[in-house]
Amino acid sequence: MEQLVKVQKGNPDGTAQVLCIRESACSGDCHKCSGCGAATETLVLTARNPVGAKEGDLVVIQSASGPVLAAAAMVYMVPLVLFIGGYLLGENLWGAGPLAGGIAFLLSIVSAVLYDRLVAKKKKAEYTIIRIRKRG
Repeated sequence: MEQLVKVQKGNPDGTAQVLCIRESACSGDCHKCSGCGAATETLVLTARNPVGAKEGDLVVIQSASGPVLAAAAMVYMVPLVLFIGGYLLGENLWGAGPLAGGIAFLLSIVSAVLYDRLVAKKKKAEYTIIRIRKRG
């Protein structure tokens, strides 16, 4: 995944602090739809700086897509697959498909929560500046 960010400060260890503005999914154009007035959030991230970006530069950073895709699968695919599998298994073995499907779905939710806790304990995402878009 790539994002356009601004370099706040270069570090002597080959990294840089970058400012990333995170907007809501609706992009904050609330005047168009009279919506919620979603706020933006500014994050300060540390990124490897192999291109030598300096303070004020507009740069493109890249992060690995794998962890994001794994989390999406855990949240969306696993509950669906376990519900359908539990339903079919429960219907064929005990004649209680909805109950077995519901139990399997709840187990998938518990596994998603445990997965989230495991990921939170691991190292955070690594970012790399891959190119300078505009010199500040």
